[in-house]
Amino acid sequence: MSELRSFTPREVVSELDRYIVGQRDAKRAVAIALRNRWRRQQVPEELRDEIAPKNIIMIGPTGVGKTEVARRLAKMAQAPFIKVEASKFTEVGYVGRDVESIIRDLMELAIALVTEEEKQTVAARAEERAEERLLDVLLPPPEPVAAQPGMPAPAPVSEPPASSGETREKLRNMLRQGLLEDREVELELEDGAGAGSTVSLFTSQGVEEMGMQFKDLLGGMMPQKTRRRQVKVSQARELLIAEEATHLVDMDQVREAAVLRVEQGGIVFIDEIDKVAVDSKTRSGPDVSREGVQRDLLPIVEGSTVQTKHGAVRTDHILFVAAGAFHVAKPSDLIPEMQGRFPIRVELQSLTRDDFVRILTEPANSLVLQYTALLATENVELVFEDDGILAIADLAARVNERSDDIGARRLHTMMEKLLEGISFDAPDLAKTRLVIGEKEVREGLEELVEDEDLSRFIL
Repeated sequence: MSELRSFTPREVVSELDRYIVGQRDAKRAVAIALRNRWRRQQVPEELRDEIAPKNIIMIGPTGVGKTEVARRLAKMAQAPFIKVEASKFTEVGYVGRDVESIIRDLMELAIALVTEEEKQTVAARAEERAEERLLDVLLPPPEPVAAQPGMPAPAPVSEPPASSGETREKLRNMLRQGLLEDREVELELEDGAGAGSTVSLFTSQGVEEMGMQFKDLLGGMMPQKTRRRQVKVSQARELLIAEEATHLVDMDQVREAAVLRVEQGGIVFIDEIDKVAVDSKTRSGPDVSREGVQRDLLPIVEGSTVQTKHGAVRTDHILFVAAGAFHVAKPSDLIPEMQGRFPIRVELQSLTRDDFVRILTEPANSLVLQYTALLATENVELVFEDDGILAIADLAARVNERSDDIGARRLHTMMEKLLEGISFDAPDLAKTRLVIGEKEVREGLEELVEDEDLSRFIL
């Protein structure tokens, strides 16, 4: 496993500030949690296993940055990260997904992550081998002459003619200079879909572990299929490099590294945890199943071993971040054992008009920057004036107050509605400069915002 990145809490918060406005408490909590993972790797080994991760519950309305905080955290740490919704899982014995599939899916993500890293390390060798294969396609080696009946066997060719070697080198130079990029060649490539991939085994939990193992077994027994493709040299090079890189990667090492990466650095974000919380006074009917989901989640959060097709994975040191709006239920409505496994609770604040102004302009991926870049591809210069941005933020805050508060997601719908006409006509507006000020925003959105029924439906 690659070393966990040793960001300080201050560096983590600074990086999160680039993409997420406000929510200082949540940022500090996850920054400390990430640093504690690095600290744990530095303590003596006999104590290391005793240090459990401090799981976090984020409480706050939708659209305030809960998911984004966890996602950016995983990206910084280069850790396997998966987001799941608690409401999508069912208690064991019911039709639906079981909670152990979370870890299996996390393991698949880790395999992909480590495989990609390994491919980068063998990229140079893969390019060399791909070049040789491409030269073999462009200049096939001479085939031995078959003996005719009644005639003496032809003498074996010990070495190819010198001219063949010279031609190969000329082709190599032309390849490297990019002179053959548009030439068509026929490649024989391994078929990515193995022989066993057409067989699925359905169990009460859907296509789960048993089905995957069954397909792998059949895939290993059947010969590898190949397919022929007619492609240009430029595309052939990429296909051959990818195939050769796959051959060079040691999948046994990848599995070992991926298991270690999940066990020591995995992050699971459980959204809508409040949807499986149950009021202790009214436990009946479907609520029993919700409590069952909590009880199934509990062993994984507490620390257990989950069997995957890549090996057994221990969940003792996976970091779990749960989130929920908790409009109806309360964190205390979770079963006591579950509450105990999430010792850190952080409340995220609803977003104000000033927050919306900052969200529109400050982050590295701000909506203003996104729309400006999108329309620039059509040679349309889109300019947002300060009063226009303030008007968008003001209208978004008003709609959130009057109808459902969906946080910053309201800005997406309002920007899309405001720029709908421009986006449609953009191909015909080449080399045009368009200014979006307060007047344009009010004309485009004010009437829609004032009509409460329409704003509920459209915005």
